[in-house]
Amino acid sequence: MITSPIWLPATLFAGAVQAWRTALQKRVSQNLSVNAAGLVRYLYGLPFAFLMLGLYQWAFAPSAFPALGRLFPLFCAAGGLAQIIATNLLLMAFNHRNFVVGTAYSKTEAVQGAILSFLLLGETLSALSWVGILCGVAGVMILSTGGKRMEPADFVRALGKPSALCGIASGLFFALTAIGIRRATQEVATPDHIRAALIVLCCTITMQTVMQGVWLFWREREQVSRIFLTWRSSGQVGFLASLGSACWFTGFATAPVALVRIVGQVEVIFTLAFSHFYLREKMRGSEVSGLLLIAMGVILALAGTMP
Repeated sequence: MITSPIWLPATLFAGAVQAWRTALQKRVSQNLSVNAAGLVRYLYGLPFAFLMLGLYQWAFAPSAFPALGRLFPLFCAAGGLAQIIATNLLLMAFNHRNFVVGTAYSKTEAVQGAILSFLLLGETLSALSWVGILCGVAGVMILSTGGKRMEPADFVRALGKPSALCGIASGLFFALTAIGIRRATQEVATPDHIRAALIVLCCTITMQTVMQGVWLFWREREQVSRIFLTWRSSGQVGFLASLGSACWFTGFATAPVALVRIVGQVEVIFTLAFSHFYLREKMRGSEVSGLLLIAMGVILALAGTMP
């Protein structure tokens, strides 16, 4: 059920910001381990998250802090942990030989999210929105092949390979992240969805900083000092991560999980547009086909929400 039209601009903006953040984080990750690069987005994003909440509270919601349900911290912790696991699984898929297939399978997140949100939250979508989700997933899978010719049977045969298993598991945990965050926003006693999303963001990113920070200090202590040496670029990553997450969380608070995720795949379009128009990289025919399928999927998904 869509409770506010703000979900659409928030989701589109989240996709654009995430594409920008990913480009910056790739640069940071060249000098850091997987876990250290993951911690950067939470640690440096934490002050920006609280700043956004404070500014919003001061400018738009100057009232008493809303009550939080007893399950609020549980859902924040579950969503935050699921996101950390999903990110690490995706990176594990990259490290396997058939990382292309693993990446493609991770993009089944929208379908897995639709199924899980139906089972766990009772959310339903129209038949047209389902067609849109499948089109979008197909488009992203085509883009994930990087121009390599892969038949549907190739993806089926790869099901038992580590890269595919990591990719599917990554998509599952990303879907669980969205569901955990949506439930957390429902535990905030306020009709202001943006305020609820910012409160959930501050709580979740704090927990993620502690969880991944403790792990890094325990297992990769030599990486701790490196995180602070990269403060200039890491600060930019943290800011964009917090801004993007605030938009994602607003989308999850106001619309079905699967719908937000399929529209959020415009991130891929922004990324390819940046590489084509700014970096002057040539676009392949398969990329054009994938982009058209994603665009069609978004249009169909949105058409399915209209009365």
